[in-house]
Amino acid sequence: MSSERPLWLPTEDSINSNAMTALRRICAERFDVDLPDHDSFHLWSIDNRGPFWSAVWDSCGVRGEKGVRDLINDDVMRDARFFPDAELNFAENLLVKQGDGDALIFRGEDKVSYRWSWDQLYSTVSKLQQAFRAMGIGKGDRISAMMPNMPETIACMLAAASMGAIWSSCSPDFGERGVLDRFGQIEPKLFITCDAYWYNGKLQDVGDKVRHVAPKLGCPVMVVNYAGDAEALAASLVDGRTMDAATISFDAKSVEYELLPFSHPLYILFSSGTTGMPKCIVHSAGGTLLQHLKEHRFHSGIGDGDKLFYFTTCGWMMWNWLASGLASGATLCLFDGSPFAPSGSVLWDYAAKERFAIFGTSAKYIDAVRKDGIEPWKTHDLSNLRLITSTGSPLSPEGFAFVYEGIKPDVQLASISGGTDIVSCFVLGNPIKPVWKGEIQGPGLGLAVDVWDDDGKPLHGEKGELVCTKAFPSMPVGFWNDPDGAKYMTAYFERFDNIWCHGDFAEWTEHGGLVIHGRSDATLNPGGVRIGTAEIYNQVEQLDEVSEAICIGQDWDDDVRVVLFVRLAAGLSLDTDLEKKIKTKIRIGASPRHVPAKVIQVSDIPRTKSGKIVELAVRDVVHGRLVKNKEALANPEALELYAGVAELET
Repeated sequence: MSSERPLWLPTEDSINSNAMTALRRICAERFDVDLPDHDSFHLWSIDNRGPFWSAVWDSCGVRGEKGVRDLINDDVMRDARFFPDAELNFAENLLVKQGDGDALIFRGEDKVSYRWSWDQLYSTVSKLQQAFRAMGIGKGDRISAMMPNMPETIACMLAAASMGAIWSSCSPDFGERGVLDRFGQIEPKLFITCDAYWYNGKLQDVGDKVRHVAPKLGCPVMVVNYAGDAEALAASLVDGRTMDAATISFDAKSVEYELLPFSHPLYILFSSGTTGMPKCIVHSAGGTLLQHLKEHRFHSGIGDGDKLFYFTTCGWMMWNWLASGLASGATLCLFDGSPFAPSGSVLWDYAAKERFAIFGTSAKYIDAVRKDGIEPWKTHDLSNLRLITSTGSPLSPEGFAFVYEGIKPDVQLASISGGTDIVSCFVLGNPIKPVWKGEIQGPGLGLAVDVWDDDGKPLHGEKGELVCTKAFPSMPVGFWNDPDGAKYMTAYFERFDNIWCHGDFAEWTEHGGLVIHGRSDATLNPGGVRIGTAEIYNQVEQLDEVSEAICIGQDWDDDVRVVLFVRLAAGLSLDTDLEKKIKTKIRIGASPRHVPAKVIQVSDIPRTKSGKIVELAVRDVVHGRLVKNKEALANPEALELYAGVAELET
């Protein structure tokens, strides 16, 4: 899976001076152990997770009382508890700086731009905290937000966290049903929304949606002024007010931080919901903070004053990951809207002007930039950019190569993978390891990641289930409305006893890295041979004729046949020659078993709001099964293109 030479190598100076090496030396001295290299450090970190996470706490200067015990009930993953005596406040750990330096920089396409200082962020959080308390909101209450990725959203989240309220958000492009399917389950005490938003250069009004959703949620609404008329929208609601009106009577003062247990709920995130009602996944303040600090400080090298960017919406866990960058003193560079409006250079313009140190995005975005012929290294000054991260779906080997050929030849590329379930990463970048084409650099410190076969035996150089064999801090507290934990257990522990099974199809590489081959529940199984869909995408999406593809396994003649749907470049039609070219590419680049029985042209491919293609929903449509929650999709109408395929002959 790798090239003959690495795409990137750290220098000896960078290895010796980075934060991950410093943490290894601290642990070796503090616990009197021999940790000569990273591999020995990683092994020690999973065998001694209590001491390791305690060292992370101390090294990152976490504000709070750590307590004496670092880990209890470790024999049973579901019952394990980190720092059971600790008290802290998540917001206090993010509001670490003061002054007139930039805390938040915002762009809404080319329509809106502004920035907030650390002092402005702090004062806004103070006023919002007072406003929330005046509304009767307190510890454990839920605040739901349908908001763009803008500074006001960050401030509202921090105000909620400061008082122990639980935050949950989605993006304003969600449909009415999608909003209610999520927030209706958690009974919020307050619903926050924008008045309108920009997308692809056009104003998108949300007034009608809000007026339909608000009565069904049955709580007050706070409208944030962005792209429309916040006062008019608030006035049209039974119990509505603008953010300005809610906070105008309060003067900024010291934020009062509620000290809470390590496991106190911070966020409720939602599964995609494409196979039923979205699961409400509850994450703890302490687990989220420690895991993000570890990933930011040590795996990503984020430090004071760094410009941190991630292209994300508030409905994707990468927004939560981005927000935590404040805890490392980073300036968050926020963007809302289409990454191709007004042109495909908009994010690179932003990166060059603000001198990003870290640029985070999705594999689909990198592929789209490559196929559009955009080469930022020729047109933009990215001299400050040292790390590019990619997630959302597996980054193809061609995507890896393009980053170095078309974006920046000396940047570290960190393909990362984890998800909503853990609000963080299982496998990610490593600043002291090489980057090999097509490979994630390795597992996270403190995480006992492995790849198992169906019988629960470790695999090396073969594909299997991605598992985590020992407890970790960012495991969910549980699911909302799951009092006996049955849904939680079924989601992660049903496959292997007392082992977290993540649902990814993965493979160790010879370099100690990993390749993610897609979701294991979407794994193809023709003739009993397991095939990851990413293996097929990596081949067909190299072809200029193919814009993107989606692949499923269709029940056929007492077996499973592979069906590949392709969206072609503008003006092209699938003919016999192109179909042969696609199949030949797959046969040579992957194997004869990967070759689809059918290749079918479609005009659109359904995807979630965060841009992930939905193989399971397409598979259900092809088999004539009901897709239970189309509201989870950005383009649900695309599913209609796949109806009737079950009757196609070979």
